[in-house]
Amino acid sequence: MGFRRFAVSYTMKAILSLLCKIDCREYIKALSINKPMLVIINHINFLEVPVLVAFSYPLYVTGLAKSETWKNPLFAFLFNTYKSIPIDRSGSFINSFKKVRDSVSNGVFTCIAPEGTRNKDGVLSKGKAGIIQLAAETNIPILPVAHYGGEKLWKNIKKLKRTNFVIKAGKPFFIKCEERPCKEERESIMNEVMGQIASLLPENMRGIYSLYAHKNCKYLDFI
Repeated sequence: MGFRRFAVSYTMKAILSLLCKIDCREYIKALSINKPMLVIINHINFLEVPVLVAFSYPLYVTGLAKSETWKNPLFAFLFNTYKSIPIDRSGSFINSFKKVRDSVSNGVFTCIAPEGTRNKDGVLSKGKAGIIQLAAETNIPILPVAHYGGEKLWKNIKKLKRTNFVIKAGKPFFIKCEERPCKEERESIMNEVMGQIASLLPENMRGIYSLYAHKNCKYLDFI
């Protein structure tokens, strides 16, 4: 599996470099100076996953993906190569959360997109509260990561133009939550968490979380 991850990573890196001009220096530095943790990212299209895992090699990055994605043979091959964690969005998340905790404990950065679905136009959309439950269940630190530029991929391909793709990383943090949060507290925590991603994006891409970018946080304990 080690050689397979090496071969797949360098193959994807070569292909992606033909399509995109990728600036991931800040992202790689953040991974290099921190221990493995949960990585939260914005979700635009298919492009972010191969970029995040391929350009971080030899550092090990994997992620959560909806279980039905494994029905696609190509995606199944890629996800199995990086030991991605399936999550059944219609059932209990407990088993998936345990696998995330085990993954991070075994030295793997594990990505999750709080938005849950692709926003397609690059504008940050509403986050799902599952990230709050996940953080509470696993008690592991979180690294906010944001990317942009990939939303222009198909338009640029038609123009035979390479796409500028930027990945930024913020400060890692724990979620401070001594007791199970009520609905209002979960909403406040979610706003602060998504605000960390928003602060890494251009202003026109922060969406509903513009007000929470660079705002003082009550529920986040920065490392």
